[in-house]
Order: sequence, then structure tokens, then C-alpha cells
Amino acid sequence: MKNTFKLALGAIAFAAASAASAQTTLLNVSYDVAREFYKDLNTAFVANYKKTTGKDIKVDQSHAGSSAQARAVADGLEADVVTFNTTTDVDFLAEKGVVAKDWRQKFPNGAAPTTSTMLFLVRQGNPKGIKDWDDLIKPGVQVVVVNPKTGGNGRMAYLAAWGQVRAKGGTDAQAAEFVSKLYKNVPVLARGGRDATGIFLQRNIGDVLVTFESEVVSVDNEFGKGKVDAIHPSASIVAENPVAIVERTVAKKGTAADAKAYLDFLYSPEGQEIAARHNIRPRNEAVLKKYAAAFKPIKFFTVEQYFGSLAEAQKVHFNDGGQFDKLYTAGK
Repeated sequence: MKNTFKLALGAIAFAAASAASAQTTLLNVSYDVAREFYKDLNTAFVANYKKTTGKDIKVDQSHAGSSAQARAVADGLEADVVTFNTTTDVDFLAEKGVVAKDWRQKFPNGAAPTTSTMLFLVRQGNPKGIKDWDDLIKPGVQVVVVNPKTGGNGRMAYLAAWGQVRAKGGTDAQAAEFVSKLYKNVPVLARGGRDATGIFLQRNIGDVLVTFESEVVSVDNEFGKGKVDAIHPSASIVAENPVAIVERTVAKKGTAADAKAYLDFLYSPEGQEIAARHNIRPRNEAVLKKYAAAFKPIKFFTVEQYFGSLAEAQKVHFNDGGQFDKLYTAGK
């Protein structure tokens, strides 16, 4: 009887171990300031996947500067999906044969289920009276931004600063002059979005942080409400958040269907609602309307309007020896 009981326990333990080993695990490699959003999204997705398929699934996360993450995946980090903040980082992986060449056609909205924009976070009470872009180039104003060479957050901040001059009718020469003045007011370039927030709030450097709109919620959650005020400038850029399946990894692991289901969930009403709660702009018009109070009206412009494409902007502005290197070096 005792042996029979032991055998039964052994069988149960073996079955539990087999079930655990059979559980699918996905790795989502993402950008810095999306950490809390994906934490909540993953919890909802796991529950939904269990309910709809009966399968257990786990989603692990990896977050850092978008470009650094793209390089890590290219170098062998086994991501099942990438969820970045600039299309050039996905294009980089497509050129390496890591994601599909036609990754934009794999999901709706050019494989960008959400968007964001760049705004300003200032210290409580806005002591420097910052209201719009022109205030960032005033003497005595210190601006914290991400290095555009290491993170999509930084590239979008740079392109937003340049593009808002064009949106007011200015020329590229005037935009270059503005951006040069702006970077003269930058005391230190952050590695990624979360590093920039740490510099601003933990190291107490700077008067204004230029970052994604979604960082407002993250700051409130991590540091407590009332630490910063969010300032929406008169004009800013549309920043798409592209996603892709990492074909190299899913072919090896057999997780293609699971990875697709995960990215499809981003487009679901539930996924879009979670994005909106994190101040990430949903594509779903009904959800966007529901959260209209959170998403202030801004005069938006796209990358294509003033830069042709992100790929072209990368070549002209951010590759070694490009416009950013010239302006930043000249300003120091």
C-alpha cells in the first residue's frame, strides 16, 4: 500500500513537472519606458490565452534602449517578439534576416498597434515656466533627453524638436539652428528612456525631461503623483510603436502561433484599453475616445512629412557623421 502511494505521488510529481516543462515561454524584447505597460498586458494576455486555448503560457520581458535591444537580438538574444518605439530598429533586424522583410504587412496599421508622442515633464509647479519648445532653448534651462544614437526615445525627441520648427513654417536651416541651441542646454545624454527619468528625478538633474507621453503614468506610479507636471507642446511628432515576430527564434522554438497570438492581443479591445491606461495612444477609435481627457490635443506631424521616412532620417541625422553628430559636437 505504501509503495502504491509513493508511486501515485511520483506519477503526480512527474505529471506536474511535464506540464511545467510543456508550458510555452515567450520573450518580448522591448524599449525602456514600456516596462509597466507590458507587465500589465502580459498578465491579461496569459489569462486570455488560457481561457481561449486552454494552454498555459508565460511571457518574459527585456527592456532597455530600443536600439540597444535591436542589436542584442541581432547578436543572438532569443526574443520571440520585439516591440520597439521606432521602425528603424525593426528594419535593422529585417536587414539581418532576423524578422521578416515584409514585417509591416504582418499586422494592421503597418504593424504599429499603438502610437505615442513627445511631451515635457517639468518639476512640480513648473518653476521655469516652460510651456512650449522655444522655452527649452532659453539660457539657464537644462534639458534631459536620451542620446538619439542609443534609443528611439532620443531620436523621436530630436525629430520632434526639428519638426516643430517646420510645422510653424520654418526652414531646415532654422530647424538645425534650433536643435543646436537645444542640445547646448543638455547637461548629459541618457542611454535610454528610463535612464533619462532616473537622471531627472533620482539624480535631480535638469529642469525639463523630453520623453514619451506614456512616461507620465510610469513616473506617477514609481515616484508618486505630484512629482512632475506634464506639459503638452503646441506641436509634436507621431511616434509609432512597431511590433514584429522574430522569425529566427520562433522557427527554432516552434512558437510562431503563440507569438502571433501575443501581438494580435495588442490590437484587441482589452489590449488597447491597457495601452490607454498607460497613456499610450490606442489605434481603436472607441478606446481613444473613452480616454480623450488623457490625450490632450496637439498639432501632430509625421516623420514622413519632414524627413521622408525614419530610415532616411536615420541616414541623414543619426548615422555616424550625420546631422546630430555635427550639431552636438558644434554645441560643446
